[in-house]
Amino acid sequence: MIGKAEVMAEGENPRFIVTNLPAAGFKVEKDRERFEPARLYEEGYCARGEMENVLKQQVLDLQADAMSTHYLASNQLRLWLAAFGYLLLERLRTLGCHGTELARATAGTIRLKLLKVAARVTVSVRRVHVQLSSAYVLTDLFRLCHSRLMALAAPSG
Repeated sequence: MIGKAEVMAEGENPRFIVTNLPAAGFKVEKDRERFEPARLYEEGYCARGEMENVLKQQVLDLQADAMSTHYLASNQLRLWLAAFGYLLLERLRTLGCHGTELARATAGTIRLKLLKVAARVTVSVRRVHVQLSSAYVLTDLFRLCHSRLMALAAPSG
């Protein structure tokens, strides 16, 4: 049993992990220390909590749980699209928003602050021109993310 007792301003915060994994690891493993208590707590228990946060973002922010038909294939497609949407927003956060106020933002926050923006879109033969609203307060952040993403694009030949 592994325990962590923490007292915070809000009160006590005890956590326990009960496991039958050997503390010395398995004999056939190269990494024999992976089941040490501190490492098991940080890499196993805390990672599980982070995965629950990712699933919560998909359900709350991207409506991954909205199974709208009686057909398995269409519901599966909707779930795939929600997962793909999360991956796109995660890459946008990691590659475009690092070092900014949105570096640790949730999918819903990025969607609300960067993607749901009033703009005028003009399409010509050679380009798409996006004119942001003058009332948009995060214009500099939007431009920074755009320039970072454009720098990742493969040069056209």
